[in-house]
Amino acid sequence: MTALERLSATIESRRGADPSSSWTAQLLAKGPEKCAEKFGEEAVEAIIEAVRGDRARLTAEAADVLYHLLVMLAARDVPLSDVLAELDRREGRSGVEEKAARGS
Repeated sequence: MTALERLSATIESRRGADPSSSWTAQLLAKGPEKCAEKFGEEAVEAIIEAVRGDRARLTAEAADVLYHLLVMLAARDVPLSDVLAELDRREGRSGVEEKAARGS
C-alpha cells in the first residue's frame, strides 16, 4: 500500500468520527463545498511556494495539497482507486491527445 493509499484509508476511517477529535472529521462534517474551498487554499499556497522557489516550503505545501485533495474526494465519495484507474487509463497517451479527446 502506498503512502497515498494509507492516507486515503485514514481519511475514510475518520468519516463520521467526532469532529472534536479529528481535523479530517471536522472538514468532512463541514461538507464537500468547504473541503473544496480548503483544497483551493492549499493549492494557492503551493503555487506561491513554487514561485518563490523554496523547496522545503513547496514540499510541505504539496503534502497539504495531496491531503486536502483526498479529503475533497472523500467528501464527494470518489475513491482514490478511481483516480488511480483514470491515471492508468491515460498512461502512455500524449497529453495533447488526451486533452483533444476530452474536448477541452
